[in-house]
Amino acid sequence: MKTGTASVSKSKDNGSSRQALASGEPLSSSTSDDCPREQMIAEAAYFRAQQRGFEPGNEMSDWLQAEADVETMLGNIH
Repeated sequence: MKTGTASVSKSKDNGSSRQALASGEPLSSSTSDDCPREQMIAEAAYFRAQQRGFEPGNEMSDWLQAEADVETMLGNIH
């Protein structure tokens, strides 16, 4: 389990993973590794925070909801 805060950097994917996340389109099989999965979650959490104006206090909620969204998109719901 990771603790602390994670920094989010802009990726060079031109928004394709964000667009796929928003549209529900399947991503390539390369997203099955933990690192790309975590990057997708971080980006989704960032965009959730951006939508609410980066108001502090909801970071964990943003991350957890983004994680659930990515898991659903990838079909990893048990």
